[in-house]
Amino acid sequence: MTLLFRLIGAIVESLALMRLALVGLGGGVLAVWLVACSSGPTPHLTDAGQGAVTSQSNTTGTSEGLDLSGWDAQPLPPPRQQANSRWVAVRWQELPGFSGPAVWQMADAEVWSVWLRNCEHPSAAMKPLCPELKGLTAASAQARMRWVLAHFQPYRVESLAGQSQGLLTAYYEPVLQARRQAGGGFSVPLYQPPAGLNARNPWFTRQQIDTLAEAQTALRGREIAYLSDPVAAMVLHIQGSGQLQLTEPDGSSHRVRLAFAGTNGQAYQSIGRWLLDQGLTQDASWPGIRQWLLQNPQRSQELMWKNPRYVFFKEQKLTGQASDLGPVGAQGLALTAGRSIAVDPRSIPYGTPAWLVSLGPTAQLQKMVFAQDTGSAIQGAVRADYFAGSGDAAGELAGRLKQTLSLWVLWPRETR
Repeated sequence: MTLLFRLIGAIVESLALMRLALVGLGGGVLAVWLVACSSGPTPHLTDAGQGAVTSQSNTTGTSEGLDLSGWDAQPLPPPRQQANSRWVAVRWQELPGFSGPAVWQMADAEVWSVWLRNCEHPSAAMKPLCPELKGLTAASAQARMRWVLAHFQPYRVESLAGQSQGLLTAYYEPVLQARRQAGGGFSVPLYQPPAGLNARNPWFTRQQIDTLAEAQTALRGREIAYLSDPVAAMVLHIQGSGQLQLTEPDGSSHRVRLAFAGTNGQAYQSIGRWLLDQGLTQDASWPGIRQWLLQNPQRSQELMWKNPRYVFFKEQKLTGQASDLGPVGAQGLALTAGRSIAVDPRSIPYGTPAWLVSLGPTAQLQKMVFAQDTGSAIQGAVRADYFAGSGDAAGELAGRLKQTLSLWVLWPRETR
């Protein structure tokens, strides 16, 4: 009976691979990637010697290695120039960790679900391959891995000056206690945008919003909810979104998401940077800032006002799949904890898959991620903000992660 099951499994996988070889590739590969610009023919999955995948346990992601001789035999394409970065083609086997178990995450169910989600907002170039990608949902990790190797070329991301190392930070979605009405210690408001807010014209600063009658009049009736902690409100403003455990006037409680809805148009200023510049702390992480505030509560308002930027929100219901995913990123799709990064889109277009390596004191990361978001502080070629997820544990990581980063993007090979 065991032999029969193995034979059936082999037939199913063979049919899946034959289908991949026969399906026309069209103009691109789903919404996570844009148009390819590689040289040389695309290897066929059924050609002998063309990069067979070998593994002792290749359906569970614990591979002992890959036979890359076929996939890496083609001439490397020339560098690709972006607005503020340069991509240099490399061999698959040059990716750190590619010969070990970590590489199989490129084909595991979690990552495949992120690829599939990108098909909800596919670009014109990627839309033709979404049916093919969906067809691989039930395929083995081996079949998916062959598909990735056959159709994508890895590129090392560099600055225009040739620097291949950059900076990785992290962000998260806070989960905070809130009340619909002020009272009982909940006095810090979170606002919808005021009427007539224009992104091109700076509005009142944070300090003015807190002190000027004109600003407060413009925001009256725009309150969504109230927090008890002004520092938590500042964290929410900096992260740009969050979840509230919201208590209504009748005493009922439910979870909602606050999504970014605009700013006052003022430039962001880091309060951690100000503390460092003033010699007031040597730890500018969020845990370090909180510790300083505990020791200097009389200066909390002064510190908050050092960042003139103010964020406005919109309330969203948390139901179904939305409760398991993060906020919507700049790509227009919900972020996935541990798989989504914010990038400078002038360096890496939205939806691009990337191999991220950051081995530092806070985290040891060597993993597949997708460029799905951006931020005002995320600028430069090798620069990324790692979405750590929701809640306190994610916040702890996001508050401390600041270490060296290397990135390799996976870009579609040219098809014929």
